[in-house]
Order: sequence, then C-alpha cells, then structure tokens
Amino acid sequence: MMIKVIIVDDHQMVRRGLRFFLDTQNDIEIVGEAANGEEAVKLVQTVRPDVVLMDIVMPVMSGIEATKQLIKVNPELKILVLTSFSDQDYVIPALKAGASGYQLKDIDPEELAETIRALHAGESKVHSKVMKYVLTRITHKVDEEEAKVNRLTKREKEVLIELAKGRSNKELADVLHITEKTVKTHISNILSKLELSDRTQAALFAMRMGLK
Repeated sequence: MMIKVIIVDDHQMVRRGLRFFLDTQNDIEIVGEAANGEEAVKLVQTVRPDVVLMDIVMPVMSGIEATKQLIKVNPELKILVLTSFSDQDYVIPALKAGASGYQLKDIDPEELAETIRALHAGESKVHSKVMKYVLTRITHKVDEEEAKVNRLTKREKEVLIELAKGRSNKELADVLHITEKTVKTHISNILSKLELSDRTQAALFAMRMGLK
C-alpha cells in the first residue's frame, strides 16, 4: 500500500532533495509540493495525502498555522514537522497544533522514511533533541494539575470523587449526608479551584487524576 506524501517547504532545493530520496522508496509516493502553509491547505484538499512533511517558518502562512487548519478539518491527517528549529518556541506550538511528529532536517534519510511509515501506522515520532521539551511540558502539566487538587478541601475531594461516578446533586447529598445547597456550594468551589467550566469537565479531571 502506497503512502501518499506532500512536501511543504519554501525552499525549492529542500523540496527537490526530499523528493529525490523519497522517490526511491517503494512504498512512498510524493503526490504534491507546496511552498507555504496556505498552498499546503489548498493542496491537501485536492490530493488528500496520508502524511504531510511540514516546514515551520514560511512566508504567507507558517507551518504551525497550516497544521492547525488542516487538523481542524481532518484530525486523522498525519503531519510531520520537518524543520531546522529545535527550541521549545517551535516544538510545543507545533505539537499543540496537532503535529504527529517533529524531526530536524539533519535527520538521516532512511530514518525519515521510517518516521513517515511510523506516522502512517499511527505512531508519534519526536527527534531526541526536542524530546526534553515534550517531557518538560508533560511534567509541568502534571505538576500543575496536582497543585490544583491540593487546593481542594477533604470534603471537596469527596464531592469530586462522587461527581466522577455520575451522581446527581440529590444523590451526592444523600451519599455524603449533606444538603443539596451545600453540594452546589462545593461544586462551585471545585470548579473555581480547578479552573473548569462545568461538572462534566470536573468528572473527567477526577478520572484522569485517578482520584478515588
């Protein structure tokens, strides 16, 4: 099965070099090229690739903005950021935008081909030089969420745990032997401390944090 790929880069020589190598792969087919993000968005709609090789810094529209637009329309599309920039100012926004992988242009050609295959198979691939930013971001997010949990009182944690079980306010009141008015007050405080907008988000938060 051929993996359909488009190359997005504002430098023609880079596009030509990538095409020259990838054309040698029996299972990869280059179905188009684009010189900026705007062209990429239009091209994807036309040729419907499996994987997009996306540069970041380009005129007209950046690779990050193009990634956001493409993933919004097609969440299943695999986008591999291929760039010279390895600092977190580019790495984190690109991954948040929906990129499935992030590689640097000094990558070995054979490794690039394997990365394309891995993304097509549903894996995520991030260059070892930028992995530290990903790990730092994940750790920071976990620390932030744990800090939010620690803001809750013992009773608020109990309410949150029962909330995650799908209980109504009346059921919460019965289980915890408090009034419905008190339940509403606790839920309001929980949402405020966890910086969430509704009880569904609170329930999902509790399950994600493994509260029980």
